[in-house]
Amino acid sequence: MTGWTTGDWAIALAIAMAALTASVTLGSPLTRAVLKAAGNASDTAERAPGKETIDSAEAVLSGGRWIGMLERFAITASLLVGYPAAIAVVVAVKGLGRFPELKDKPAVSERFVIGTLASMVWSGALGAIGAWAIRLL
Repeated sequence: MTGWTTGDWAIALAIAMAALTASVTLGSPLTRAVLKAAGNASDTAERAPGKETIDSAEAVLSGGRWIGMLERFAITASLLVGYPAAIAVVVAVKGLGRFPELKDKPAVSERFVIGTLASMVWSGALGAIGAWAIRLL
């Protein structure tokens, strides 16, 4: 980074903005697709009467789309600035914040874990690619 020109800074900023934008905006449809695929796989298994389903999990996990967007932004940004330890904070805050809703609901917990992992893999990949591209400058 030493000796960067104004043009290098502009390119680095453009790379970072592209990674953050792709992480936040494209992560939601990707995560929903993964959850849908997982829901279809789970629905083929027999469920005991009275047990919650993946469909009912969406109602319990209200605000998930906004939480996911903020999570992806934070993970991608932490990798772009070279502070991957911040990912642990994101995971801890999300897990602790959702614990009461997840405690006794296996289908809801399953949806939470699948969605979180899909979201984290996507945002982590974009953060790593963006950081790599910036290091090439």
